[in-house]
Amino acid sequence: MTRLKKLLPHIVLMAYLLVILFPFLFVLFSSVKKDNNAIALNPFGIPKQFALGNYVEAWVNAKISTYFFNSLYISILSAVVSILIAAMFAFAITRMRHFKISALLSGLILVGMLIPNNALMLPIYLLVRKLGILDTHLALIIPYIANALPFSVIILAAFMRSLPGEIEEAAVMDGLKAQGIFARIVVPLTVPAMVTVFIVNFLGNWNEFLLANYFLSNDSLRTLPVGMVQFRDQYQMNYAQMSAGIVYSVVPVIVIYAILQEKIIEGVTAGSVKG
Repeated sequence: MTRLKKLLPHIVLMAYLLVILFPFLFVLFSSVKKDNNAIALNPFGIPKQFALGNYVEAWVNAKISTYFFNSLYISILSAVVSILIAAMFAFAITRMRHFKISALLSGLILVGMLIPNNALMLPIYLLVRKLGILDTHLALIIPYIANALPFSVIILAAFMRSLPGEIEEAAVMDGLKAQGIFARIVVPLTVPAMVTVFIVNFLGNWNEFLLANYFLSNDSLRTLPVGMVQFRDQYQMNYAQMSAGIVYSVVPVIVIYAILQEKIIEGVTAGSVKG
């Protein structure tokens, strides 16, 4: 009975993992099957012949390469800039001597999280059109940065408050000013939290569809989620190539998690123990 209790959490987690991985495995196997007949005859099985040419066809014919690099460039740039701005803002409100001003700015950040992004669709469109950046990548980058700031500031500020004040006091004694303390001490110590925030912001930007669909009309500027919709319309009968395109959209997320896994765990657990 005791052994069953120990195994039960592992069994539940394995079952949960299978449920999560099953749709991806279905898409992965479908992407290397020869045609629609092979998928229909054996939809959930491993293919007998691997048709890797589906990836080449999807990459070239459906312009997945263009959409892929557009999404990658926009997502990474927006996430990095939002983290830099949020880190400076979080440092200011956590070290600001005037408590009332700090509380006011923190309240404004919380208000920013309460407003749904979809409710701001029309104001953002009017602002982007007035700035003259409609149908350019800036039409996505600037809103992405703004949308990510409230969450990023709250997470980074909570992490910075947990940092020992003695370290900064010693830095002041050594002659460092606020800029030096931020760049040389606070930023290196906050890297785990920054990585976690980067992952969240990157995923949000990578999967975002509404703004990318309405603000970009030039096909060469479109992002991968919007391009995948066009791919479906163009190749609606070729499910193998469609599955290959979906796999392309998943690859960057898997790579980032594989590379930054340790930092992500540090960022999530760092605030639980105060040094």
